Amino acid sequence: MEKSPLGPFELDTLYHGDALDLLPLIPGGSIDLIVTDPPFAIDFRAQRLNYNRTGANVLEGYAEIAPDEYGSFTSRWLREAFRVLSDSGSIYLFSGWNRLRDVLCGIDSAGFHTINHLIWKYQFGVFTRKKYVTSHYHILFAVKDPHDYTFNKMEHYPEDVWVINREYWKGKKKTPTKLPGEIVRKILFYSSNPGDIVLDPFLGSGTVAAVCRENGRHYLGFELVEDYYRFASERISNDKSLAMRKKCQGMPGKKKRTDHENAEGEI
Repeated sequence: MEKSPLGPFELDTLYHGDALDLLPLIPGGSIDLIVTDPPFAIDFRAQRLNYNRTGANVLEGYAEIAPDEYGSFTSRWLREAFRVLSDSGSIYLFSGWNRLRDVLCGIDSAGFHTINHLIWKYQFGVFTRKKYVTSHYHILFAVKDPHDYTFNKMEHYPEDVWVINREYWKGKKKTPTKLPGEIVRKILFYSSNPGDIVLDPFLGSGTVAAVCRENGRHYLGFELVEDYYRFASERISNDKSLAMRKKCQGMPGKKKRTDHENAEGEI
């Protein structure tokens, strides 16, 4: 049996557990790309009726970090992220504005070189009465070696502000902080190649793993909250079952698109 490049972990597999415990088990230099949306330390209420969501459809259990612990938490997992990345590896880290200082300090102290500070502008934020509505997230794009990293220039003039709408799954169960598939695809196309290994240590709804599977990238994911882990696992399992049924039934699928075609057109 061929040995896994990920030590005790299998390729294309999700694991239930704490990223701080699991990251040290990954062999150094074995990951090509990290894409992740860690906890924000904002006292998040998972079932608040944000964005007109039905609270009963939003899974509970969002694992938050105490504000006074967020800096050490971030530095700890980012040091491990730096270790597990290959020499030409990259990380895309999503962050809210409230703990951005901790994230930037953690990236620097871990040894990363920040290439871009991207802004994801979505269609609207949570209603406020006495302050401006927050309708964006920060995405930090950083690398181990600023002279050697994967960057497939998919557009002639790639800008650092990405206007991408949130996704809504009307009437379906969902996690409270789900990334749009479109934004993950864009990251994969720019900063990875088919066959690369992509890690998401804070898996949430499993979007990173699902999009990797759809686009020929290997994935590894960790999730602390059991309900979220089950949700993501079922999502991946259902995607696999659908693909197998189409293959067995000989159902015509969409013509396979290249990364360049996906970046230039609908993704």
